[in-house]
Amino acid sequence: QVQLVESGGGLVQTGGSLRLSCATSGRTFSSYAMGWFRQAPGKARDFVAAISWTGGTTGYADSVKGRFTISRDNAKNTVYLQMNSLKPEDTALYYCALRPGTWTRSPGLYDYWGQGTQVTVSS
Repeated sequence: QVQLVESGGGLVQTGGSLRLSCATSGRTFSSYAMGWFRQAPGKARDFVAAISWTGGTTGYADSVKGRFTISRDNAKNTVYLQMNSLKPEDTALYYCALRPGTWTRSPGLYDYWGQGTQVTVSS
């Protein structure tokens, strides 16, 4: 069993910053990718960013490229999402997800999910 716990969400004004964290525990894998996804009310769960086991490869949605940065600390079993220049359209419930092996943009290919942390950006 794998547990993922997100933290760091909150209410911020347009242009502000937040740093999300996702701590993993439980079953271990030799290598695994981590992803961040978000879901606004009434919408599908969308890819935000992902990172490989070594951190050497990352991917971003076009809508966040240049504003968000994903990183990980394997010694702490934690992945981060630094979000800068936030916009009202970034408002959503943010989830982290784990996938043994390589990362992908498809949420359906991730095996483990956290409960989410709410990010609200006011205009």
